[in-house]
Amino acid sequence: MDPSYLTTKEVAELLRVRERKVYDMVAAGEIPHRKVTGKLLFPQSELTAWIEGEGAARGGVRPAVVTGSHDPLLDWAIHESGAALATLWNGSTAGLGAFGRGEAAVAGLHIAGAEGWNIDAVAAQGVRDAVLIGWASRARGLILSPAVADTIRGIADLRGRRVVLRQEGAGATALLDRLLAEAGLTRSDLTSPARPAHTESDAAAAVAAGEAEATLGIEASARQFGLVFRPLLRERFDLLVDRRAWFTEALQRLAEFMRSDALAAKAAALGGYDTSDMGRVRWLSP
Repeated sequence: MDPSYLTTKEVAELLRVRERKVYDMVAAGEIPHRKVTGKLLFPQSELTAWIEGEGAARGGVRPAVVTGSHDPLLDWAIHESGAALATLWNGSTAGLGAFGRGEAAVAGLHIAGAEGWNIDAVAAQGVRDAVLIGWASRARGLILSPAVADTIRGIADLRGRRVVLRQEGAGATALLDRLLAEAGLTRSDLTSPARPAHTESDAAAAVAAGEAEATLGIEASARQFGLVFRPLLRERFDLLVDRRAWFTEALQRLAEFMRSDALAAKAAALGGYDTSDMGRVRWLSP
């Protein structure tokens, strides 16, 4: 009898392609598969249906991980709700890539685009079986040390200043580059610590510790460390969620907590958040 699950090598032989091509198809979500203890397996019944055009490819079971951009309110909600979700804050762009490869169930995003925040980016990624759910609108601007607050009023005043940067792939990094360009500056006009900050809180903490004079951050982080905040814009922070993963116990715990008075109170206490559209579907994959 044929096995219920095929290996990568067996699938390559069946399709008459190289194994590398099979890995590429998995990464693109083009072929039904499962990932078990780090090993790729291919359910033969789904694979046969896919070959014969009877159904779309189903991706493997996604790990219960929230990746992408860091948000203090989301970070708090995951722990406070009791949702069994791990977090990997690696920035919006890197998180979107990880989601596309099936490495996470949720990705937090704030990526500006022509159609508004995040929608252009997720549509261009070509993700399938996913939904973009609103989390919050956030106030973003310059977080400043009180010692320089009177002399830094906007982006143009950052020339020659010590500024904490975020890692490559972070939404804040892309936004800073755009704002600097509009002011006739580049990152080379700034003096920055050797190591970038990987979360909103880390960036503000570096300013509070005197490692830098400024950073581009959100109001909630400025309040957390008692720093001066100069608002520049409002951005949307959304959650890109795998449709099947949304109905797991972990994400349903988070979904229920999103509707709680406790979360609304925490958002108000942190400052700079508008959660009126929290939970609203903003985009559906094809």
